[in-house]
Amino acid sequence: DVVGILCLVSVAAALDFKYHHAEELEAYLKRVHAAYPSLTHLHSIGRSVEGRDLWVLVLGRFPTQHKIGIPEFKYVANMHGDETVGREILLHLIDFLVTSYRRDPVITRLLNNTRIHIMPTMNPDGFEATKVPDCYYTRGRYNKNGEDLNRNFPDAFERNNASIQPETQAVMNWIKNETFVLSANLHGGALVASYTFDNGNSATGSLEGYSRSPDDDVFIHLAKTYSFNHASMYKGTGCDNRQTFPDGITNGYSWYQLEGGMQDYNYVWGQCFEITLELSCCKYPPADQLEKFWRDNKAALIEYIKQVHLGIKGQVTDKNGNPIPNAIVEAQGRPHVCPYRTNEQGEYFLLLLPGTYVINATVPGFKSMLKTVEIRNNTGNFSALQHDFTFPEVSIRSSAASCSKTPLYQELQWASAAVKPTLHVILVLITVLLVIFQ
Repeated sequence: DVVGILCLVSVAAALDFKYHHAEELEAYLKRVHAAYPSLTHLHSIGRSVEGRDLWVLVLGRFPTQHKIGIPEFKYVANMHGDETVGREILLHLIDFLVTSYRRDPVITRLLNNTRIHIMPTMNPDGFEATKVPDCYYTRGRYNKNGEDLNRNFPDAFERNNASIQPETQAVMNWIKNETFVLSANLHGGALVASYTFDNGNSATGSLEGYSRSPDDDVFIHLAKTYSFNHASMYKGTGCDNRQTFPDGITNGYSWYQLEGGMQDYNYVWGQCFEITLELSCCKYPPADQLEKFWRDNKAALIEYIKQVHLGIKGQVTDKNGNPIPNAIVEAQGRPHVCPYRTNEQGEYFLLLLPGTYVINATVPGFKSMLKTVEIRNNTGNFSALQHDFTFPEVSIRSSAASCSKTPLYQELQWASAAVKPTLHVILVLITVLLVIFQ
């Protein structure tokens, strides 16, 4: 009955500005899914050391599965258990999205054209272990085994000897099983948008104190999109007088070097552009400040999701129209150390700023196809430029090709101390060829 439905919706919408512990968080996500079953999909991607579910709520017109042409986006918060603001603002983001659908035309189009995955907590054990909230640091930062989850991923620059934790493994599996295009992970303890690389070597310019990825221009744009839509991040004042961040953004390595970070892992092995959002000077602020944090971040959270529609997307198919998985599709001049490949449906998604690019599609063993494209900013239209490639002589499924988890950038270490961007591109190309033909 209508009254029952209205009650259900109002229950889902009744979200207080307070901290939600594990049981409350789970109950809230289940209420939202019950109230909006066709718009949401709730699932656990794994369990923490102590056995708590790692919940993900998926929102979109097709929440239960990937649909061709619709990019996948994710937000992950509370990776450090004592950094709590992100955990709560993601719950309010969920509330805002479901209640605005079919009422707000922008949110409606966003959800119709994007599949949005929201993980409010990656480290539920650490959050529960933080008994006394503190602005600076508590043991709750780590998981139950005392491991820092943001130092726990395979690293592209050096061998990471940390033993992979259940929470980390769950996220790695999740990345492998979805075609994520864009992501952000939400932290606390500073006010800045930090972007890849977090680690580096001479091949990425670390000797100049900056570790530059092949898509540095896109990362700067993504970080600025967040900071300039945030209430104050763009001012760059940081949290004390010693630290300033021009435009409220920083290259991760320039700020401090970090091995085994999640954003570099996403970019190198997940084909997913991720930035790290530091949202509060105080790691675990009083609950009465949560409403202001939500207001300060609301516009930025939405504008950032729209950036998943930057650039170009399409399908690679054979002469019979069958998708070709594992074809390499990249923009010339910005090859990735682990080549970006098509998914099972033969799809590719490349985030690129407006401009002219040559897109190179390669099926191993066949002649590459090149296409010059003019990319405009299509984020307002909620669809990247579309271009499909058909290989007329191919009628086979390309064999699976995975990129090794070894430190791929180590092979570039012999580069001279003063690596110029052009040389960097050549070096990455050599590495790409080594990976393909080894």
